[in-house]
Amino acid sequence: MIEFQTEEYPEEQILAELNPLVREWFTKKFKTFSPPQRFSIVNIRHRQSTLISSPTGSGKTLSAFLSILNELINLAEKDLLEDRIYCVYISPLKALARDIERNLREPLKEIAALHKEKTGNDKLGIRVGVRTGDTTPYQRAGMLKKPPHIFITTPESLSIVLSTQKFSEHLKEVEWMIIDEIHALADSKRGVHLSLALERLEQLSQPCRIGLSATVCPLDEVAKFLVGMEEPYSKKPRPCKIVDVQFLKELDLKVVSPVKSLITTDYHTTNTKTYELLDRLIQDHRTTLVFTNTRSGTERVVHHLKDRFPKHYTGVDVGENDDLADVEKEKKKIDEMASKPVPKVPINAKQEVQPTPGYVGAHHGSLSKELRVDIENRLKSGDLKAVVSSTSLELGIDIGYIDLVILLGSPKSVARGLQRIGRSGHQLHEKSKGRIIVLDRDDLVECSVLLKAAIEKKIDNIRIPMGCLDVLAQQIVGIVVSAEEPMNIDDLFGLIKNSYCYHEIEYKDFMNIIHYLAGNYAGLEERSVYGKIWYDEDTQRVGKRGKLARVLYMTNVGTIPEETNVKVKLWRGGSEGYRIGTISEPFLEKLHRGDVFVLGGQTYEFIRAQGLTAWVKGSAGRAPTVPSWFSEMLPLSYELAMEIQKFRRYVNEYFESSAKKEEIMDFLRSYLYVDENSANSIYDYFREQFLYTKIPHDKKIIIEHIHDRGKKYHIYHTLYGRRVNDVLSRAVGFAASKMIKRDVELGINDNGFYIASTKPIQARRALTVLNSQELRQVLEISLEKSEVLSRRFRHCAARALMILRSYKGNRKSVGRQQMSSRLLINTIRKISPDFPILKEAKREVLEDSMDIKNALRVIRGIETGMINVEEVFTEIPSPFAFNLVAQGYTDIMKMEDKYEFLKRMHDMVMLKIDLQEQRKNK
Repeated sequence: MIEFQTEEYPEEQILAELNPLVREWFTKKFKTFSPPQRFSIVNIRHRQSTLISSPTGSGKTLSAFLSILNELINLAEKDLLEDRIYCVYISPLKALARDIERNLREPLKEIAALHKEKTGNDKLGIRVGVRTGDTTPYQRAGMLKKPPHIFITTPESLSIVLSTQKFSEHLKEVEWMIIDEIHALADSKRGVHLSLALERLEQLSQPCRIGLSATVCPLDEVAKFLVGMEEPYSKKPRPCKIVDVQFLKELDLKVVSPVKSLITTDYHTTNTKTYELLDRLIQDHRTTLVFTNTRSGTERVVHHLKDRFPKHYTGVDVGENDDLADVEKEKKKIDEMASKPVPKVPINAKQEVQPTPGYVGAHHGSLSKELRVDIENRLKSGDLKAVVSSTSLELGIDIGYIDLVILLGSPKSVARGLQRIGRSGHQLHEKSKGRIIVLDRDDLVECSVLLKAAIEKKIDNIRIPMGCLDVLAQQIVGIVVSAEEPMNIDDLFGLIKNSYCYHEIEYKDFMNIIHYLAGNYAGLEERSVYGKIWYDEDTQRVGKRGKLARVLYMTNVGTIPEETNVKVKLWRGGSEGYRIGTISEPFLEKLHRGDVFVLGGQTYEFIRAQGLTAWVKGSAGRAPTVPSWFSEMLPLSYELAMEIQKFRRYVNEYFESSAKKEEIMDFLRSYLYVDENSANSIYDYFREQFLYTKIPHDKKIIIEHIHDRGKKYHIYHTLYGRRVNDVLSRAVGFAASKMIKRDVELGINDNGFYIASTKPIQARRALTVLNSQELRQVLEISLEKSEVLSRRFRHCAARALMILRSYKGNRKSVGRQQMSSRLLINTIRKISPDFPILKEAKREVLEDSMDIKNALRVIRGIETGMINVEEVFTEIPSPFAFNLVAQGYTDIMKMEDKYEFLKRMHDMVMLKIDLQEQRKNK
């Protein structure tokens, strides 16, 4: 039973539960228990599984560990501490695992010192050990001989040790299992993989499960993921207490714009004012963490801060008469002085922080581990004034004191925004301070609604992948190879169904995976796919096949796909072609035949991909349909999209009722948490859209028709987020191409999509003809020969051990994996269209990469009449369509030209509106 812990325990009761040494240490170290500690310590002490959701810096990690340390010290004092693992701690990041080890050693050392004062002996003997992919063979051997009492690891390493006969012996009496940053695992296949690993551990030791999370919703869903199901065939989860204090800290949030008008101000002014605002905010605070949404954006911001404000970020003061060459040399020299600190500012000097010289650093996943660790260490020690990151510092890596978080552009979800901003004000009593800098009007509306949702505690829903067949195949191999003897098939199925991620799996799907793993699909051996287990139908038992099965599993464990760059070649009617450059695999996934993109300043039309080569043809004069940064961008969450849609409807109702400006402005001031300039900008934006065409919203989709240079564009105003729009655009594009018997051009963003062709298209019919009963089938047909399905099948095949990334010590390159994948998918289609790994690849595309669930809501809304579909015909795009139309041009235009392009469209719209108003007044 999942229950919310609604009452906190009295401090006296908590202290009474603690060992005298632990009690003395705690009262000397802390004034009082923090809220998550008051709600959870006693429950964990009594072995009740608990999910703790609270802000960064609120003491939730100590909430989890205090009872465990207490128990270990009780045993150590009685000389009853055994050579076994008592607690397993799971971290999604190796860096976080290292932090936890360091943070545990400190209190253990301090408690040991207290023990020495009383007994003369400082040897409690409590061991903490870390095992990740970075752990050396020597360290692993040491843990096997003398296991740590607290074992810190990652999901992948846990699966490996569970399959290691000797080490798994140390896991047979584990009493506690802690999963940190559980929200960062639960929404991915890493989490699905972990959920089965937890059930494998459950078979050994039935530990108390503890989940730690920052902002996440719905909590009861995450709790089910944490504890699993009570019985294989029941829908009842195991007992779990939920401690919800996630909105404990005060928030100081603002949306800020660098200029008064985001549409009429020229690029150079906007750009200059943006960096001046950024620098001013950084200099007014002790340490600032800046988030961009792309790695390239991170590098660009760091470069511009150093270039524009060298005194602040390199230590060089550029005077008017300085020799620029000497200045550059000096800046380069100082960039290499990684260890030079800046003057420290006391933590309690929050209001009177003086601007101090310092350095700025970049932190993202493309940097080496050594560079990232260096940035983290310099940030902790106060050597950096600011760090700019994409997503790599969202989780709870210890980076020291941060008093301001700046988001450059929308974080695209309320949960991610709160997670990022929660990195500031690390102490419980401090406010989490965040500033969101917006650079266009869509961003302004989006971030203003996001801010309202954050303040009013409306969090996006986490989506836990369910029934992933590729992960299931991998874990079944792990379970079977680690079993001491062959397993009964029903017992294995019961273990699988105990995982929340598989509690609804059908027996047929499970058995299809068993038949695949047992090598029962004819034709696969010809493609070097051999059985990993055996299955005896008469005895209904399964077991490992061959001596290499265990090694094969352990060297290929994990769910994170390997990716590489793809060569781009000019098509010349044959296999030989001129190499133009490279693009990333995620970018290739997004391409449809006929898409136009920019590489090396030139436009190219995508024809097809073959292995790790993308074939293109020159497309001079055509506008790009897919910007180069498209695959890096975070998608807008559906829940936030619907909040924006609802806001659009409210504003539309005011305009349709002919409300006066001041009445609408009063509504904007009361509904949103924005300043006067922002309210004016939003008013103008909506007024222009209303007067020019119509305002789309949650109950009305607008299709806007434009004719441009011999091509007809049909813009669908569907603000549901990119994942939903990916489904809708493919389905509509598929329907339209069938109508006109040729491919159509597609463009997509969070706010809508367009289809384009030289032939007339019945655009409204292409949408309304879609049937909710047939949408999945239509999409599966449209995906059949797509790049996204081809790549995702390779990822699924690698997870399912169809394609071995490592075999007998040799690594298989991504190129060779893709070649194997191409041959396999053709073979599988001949064997069975419902082959489980192909079925999973389609599910992953439609449910994880895209969002077919919420796309079906839209289609059903149209079918039932809850959503109206209206058409308008315009000569130039409406204001709400500007960014969608302009996005492809960002690769061939300079940024100032894009601003000028948008301004020119805006001027034309305003001219049309003025003419309309003049006609009305005559």
